[in-house]
Formats: sequence, structure tokens, C-alpha cells
Amino acid sequence: MTQAILSLGDLQVHFPVRGPFNRRIGSIKAVDGVSFDLMAGEVFGLVGESGCGKSTLGKAIMGVHKPTAGEIWFEGQRIDRLAPTARRAVRRSLQYAYQDPGASLDPRWKIGSSLHEPLMIHTDLDAAARNARIRSILEAVGLPDTHLDLYPHEISGGQQRRVGLARILTLHPKVVILDEPTSGLDVSVQATVLSLFRGLRETFDLTYMLISHDLAVIRTMCSRVAVMYLGRIVESGPTEAIFDRPRHPYTRSLVAAIPKIGGVRVTKDFWLQGEPPDPGNLPTGCRFRTRCPKAADLCAREEPALSTPAQGSVACHFPD
Repeated sequence: MTQAILSLGDLQVHFPVRGPFNRRIGSIKAVDGVSFDLMAGEVFGLVGESGCGKSTLGKAIMGVHKPTAGEIWFEGQRIDRLAPTARRAVRRSLQYAYQDPGASLDPRWKIGSSLHEPLMIHTDLDAAARNARIRSILEAVGLPDTHLDLYPHEISGGQQRRVGLARILTLHPKVVILDEPTSGLDVSVQATVLSLFRGLRETFDLTYMLISHDLAVIRTMCSRVAVMYLGRIVESGPTEAIFDRPRHPYTRSLVAAIPKIGGVRVTKDFWLQGEPPDPGNLPTGCRFRTRCPKAADLCAREEPALSTPAQGSVACHFPD
């Protein structure tokens, strides 16, 4: 039976809201009680509107944001309380691909220097061994050796994304968190990048956690999906079940908004309007009730718990 390589238990990331004299007057609940298991070898998707907490969750796993509460386990070891030196050792196996690959590369360094840096920090390889590994990884991501002498601004966005992946793969990680991996790319380049991800996963035996607002990409790549809204998971389950039979009103509206062949949308089911509530001033009860046509008195009084049926989970008092 496949084991969980990464587990989150009731993870919370709250940011303080400051008033006059730097006095704390509230908090923004960017991630508020998220639990799931990432199984070894799978591609797990995390989807939702901008601002729902997807990227904050990924960065909390990496230690960029300190969790307010909850637990993060990686390969049977709790990592959210590790000292910085111990955390550094974990990062060799747990890597993050940022949404803007150009911003993650030093503009003053040539590509070769950027690829050498993680190996110099995390390994004891000599210069010859580092060069050999870098060249093999460049070949794997489809870039020529000549790119080693270029600066980030001299290559395209798609090539920058490949360099970012190469930088991660030099350390031979086990889990890669992909944050909006196709953002800003045209359709043809998106298809090429997604194909690259599939090939790299098989070649390097990778486990992916894919963060995206693009449901078409999620459906293409992932075996399992979790839908986030205002810091919480509102529905999760196998990809085909989520897309074919969405049970939460929010999920149904997102699925209805996916562009169809010929540019036609199934607008008869798309009714979602307005912006999500202020995360610093959440509504009582269900967080989605202010935008939900099925909202009732119970929704205002009681926040629905995430159920755990065999084929998926949903946090709704009146699921379909």
C-alpha cells in the first residue's frame, strides 16, 4: 500500500493585523485548519481563486511562513518545529518551484552559477561532479549547454521555467511543490511544459503537489484534487469525481467556468458573483454562504465540517 510522504494536520497560518501603535487588532486567516496526505508518487492538485491561501499553504510547508498551529510531517518526521539547520537538510528532498521563475533567479548571475549554487550549499560534490550533474539535468529539461553562459533576461519565460526546474532537480528531490507552473505562458508552451513535468516525474520518481487556479491544468495532470476557499478545503477527492460530479456549490461553479472547445462556456451552471469576503473579517458559519444561492439559516449558525465519504470529502450542509 502506498504510504503518505507528506502529511498536514490542522495546519493554520494566521497573519496579524496591526493598528495604531503597532497594536494587534485582528488576524488574517490565510490557512485555517487544513489537513491532507500526499501519497508517494502521486500528483495532487490544490485549486481555488486567487487569495484562497494556496500559495501560503505551499510556502508554510517549505518553512517560508511559520505555521500558527498544526503539524507538518515529511517522511515520518515532523518538520514544522525543526531548527533551521535541521530544516535545511529536509529541503534537499522537498523543493518548491515558484510562480515567477525569473524572480527566483539572480539577474546578476549566469545560469551556470545559479545551477551550481544549490549543489555547493547542500552537497560535497567537487567542481567536476557538479558540472556533470548539471549537464545531465539540463539535457533532461531540454536545454542546451550554451544556456549556462546566459543571464536570466536573455532567455524566454518558458526557458526560465526549465532553468528553475533544473535548479531544483540537481538536488534529486522526492517532492516538488509546483506553484502556478503554467502561469504567464501561451497555450503551446503550456502543453510543452506539462509534458516535461510528466516526463521528469517518471525519470526522477517525483511526487508533485500542483498549486493552480487553472482547472484545465489540474484535470490534465492530477490524480486527486482539493478545492480551497478562504483558507479551508471545501471539497476533495479523485480528479474525475470532482470534475464529473462536483458536490460543493463553489466547486460546481468553478467547473462550469472551464472554457470548452470552441471557447463556449457552460454558463447555465455558472452563477458565482462578487468577491470573497475579507479574510480578516470572515462571516459566521459557512464562509461561502455570502455567495451561495443555497444558503440557509443553518449555514449562518454553523460552519460545515469536511465529511469523509469513500469517494471524496465535502464541507457543505446541503451538498448535491
